[in-house]
Amino acid sequence: MEIEARAVLVRIEGHVQGVGFRAWTLREAQALGLAGWVRNDADGSVAACFEGPQEAIDRMLDRLRIGPPGAAVANVSSELSAVEDTGSGFRVTR
Repeated sequence: MEIEARAVLVRIEGHVQGVGFRAWTLREAQALGLAGWVRNDADGSVAACFEGPQEAIDRMLDRLRIGPPGAAVANVSSELSAVEDTGSGFRVTR
């Protein structure tokens, strides 16, 4: 049985910039086998796209609600997105 890939766009708000959030997200996403990207946005939030099995995405969303040491996550919102199927793993973008 093949596991269907899903994709979600995520916005993380709170004290999430300047605390290593993108590097932490990269490590966590890679550990879960997710593809996609993460970036800082001009409004002080962090945006990300995660692609992979729903179970792995759910686990990533749970981890994002806590964040790395030094972060203070106030809100995590997500919406379904089209799967880009980049095949390039997970990366930090600008």
